[in-house]
Amino acid sequence: MANPAAERPLSPEPSYPGGEAPGIKAGSPGIETHSPPESQPTTARSSDAKFDEKDGIEDVPESEEEGPGEIVYHYLTYSTELPQPTSVCPTREGQQPAPEAPNLKKFDSPFDWPETRKNMTIYFSCFITALTAFSAGSYSPGVGQMAEEWHVGSVATFAGITTFTCGFAVAPMVLAPFSEINGRRPVFIASGILFVICQLCTGLTQSYAGMLVVRFFTGVGGSTFSTMVGGVVSDIYHAENRNTPMALFSGSALFGTGWGPLVCGFIAQNTTWRWIFYMQAIMNGAAVAVICVIFKETRGSVLLSRKAKALNKWYATREEAGYYTVDMPRADGKAAVPQRIRWKVKEDELRASLMSMIRTSLLRPFHLLFTEPVVFFFSLWVAFSWAVLYLTLAAIPLVFQRNHGFSLQQANAVFAAMCVGAIVATVMSIYQENIAKKYGKLANTPEGRLYFACIESACMPIGLFMFGWTSFSGIHWIVPAIAISIATIGIFSIYLSTFNYLADTYHRYASSALAAQSFCRNMLGTSRSSDNI
Repeated sequence: MANPAAERPLSPEPSYPGGEAPGIKAGSPGIETHSPPESQPTTARSSDAKFDEKDGIEDVPESEEEGPGEIVYHYLTYSTELPQPTSVCPTREGQQPAPEAPNLKKFDSPFDWPETRKNMTIYFSCFITALTAFSAGSYSPGVGQMAEEWHVGSVATFAGITTFTCGFAVAPMVLAPFSEINGRRPVFIASGILFVICQLCTGLTQSYAGMLVVRFFTGVGGSTFSTMVGGVVSDIYHAENRNTPMALFSGSALFGTGWGPLVCGFIAQNTTWRWIFYMQAIMNGAAVAVICVIFKETRGSVLLSRKAKALNKWYATREEAGYYTVDMPRADGKAAVPQRIRWKVKEDELRASLMSMIRTSLLRPFHLLFTEPVVFFFSLWVAFSWAVLYLTLAAIPLVFQRNHGFSLQQANAVFAAMCVGAIVATVMSIYQENIAKKYGKLANTPEGRLYFACIESACMPIGLFMFGWTSFSGIHWIVPAIAISIATIGIFSIYLSTFNYLADTYHRYASSALAAQSFCRNMLGTSRSSDNI
């Protein structure tokens, strides 16, 4: 069998099957994979294969009785029309029946999936994102008990949020190349297992230092579900259809941040802080089990490679049974020619080494951050809003316990206002773009992603100003709670618009631009969480 790595293409190189150049990180959200335009499959041949210069088709036997001939390699894309076998019935006495063709339905392009399957994937991915954000916010209700148990100050105890966000910021830049090579599903499962184990260890740890270390690795495990879900959205939706799933993803991240302290405030007051993490270990363990059962691979180039392997295995099995060729169509439209073929994927050949991809994914985001003013200032904008979000994790209990006399569980119940704000913002972002498109008021450009943010982002300073001036004991507690909801709507609009704008503007470099803003967002959130009290 000829070695495909040593063969050269006979026709112009096709588009990358995954829609992106090698070395570009695709694990972070924002990289969109497109099926290439339909074209004649590219063939490759070994140096000793016979070749017809006139027709551009290798000379192969007219019938299988003349001999198997050389194997011809073709590039497989989602638009490639698969050739039919030359024969499917035995041609000589005692010959085995031809093996059945494999079921290739599971290797279909994710863009062509039924809406039901896409919706199920997005809904479950958003639920996992909410669980990850839940972990970030659930830590603060137990800070008082931890500080008392380990005899450290509250500020030092809040460092558990700092180490969590550090792992959250750094890990995706290394994990992304793995998702590009091996697909989303294996990375989700591996990081999910790490996430569950670390949640359990967090509840079992007996020392302050152990808590900080375990929280870092909890952030590493959870980062996949919060950052790469955006990549899942890009895997299965084209840019023009991405607003609704991206709004659900962004809303679930903010909802989970408020959901965590809302629930864990009741746990911390009525039991012990350790049950905060035991409960999460149970929930996350169930979620990872569901991932193993229902979550299917969404990375298009990985599915295409698996399709090529399945077809090649089938061809090899057919040849063992004595069925060697398929009717390969000719570029000139003449009658099909019987050939022994194998499929290969262009992206597999052009993909850089793993270390090169990791190096690129680590360096390019910082290059864009410091050389592209758009990336820098948008990253600064979203990072500031995220820092404000993390500040509320300690500010809300502090204000409502001291000024309004709330208990621990009552003060953390105020985080329901953040959940409500996230839900309202999500619904608004879905319907406002649909309405604008209906009346032709929304241009189909990257800047169109910013129109509504120009108005709604003002909700963040308005909400913060309102919260600051209504947090006195003489003012009813519902007023600052409403202010929290308003500020959450503003934070949501900034996050969603920045994400979509950078993705639409930088195209194949979008993942690097988004990695830069993600790093800034989480690192600034880290610094603010350490100054909570």
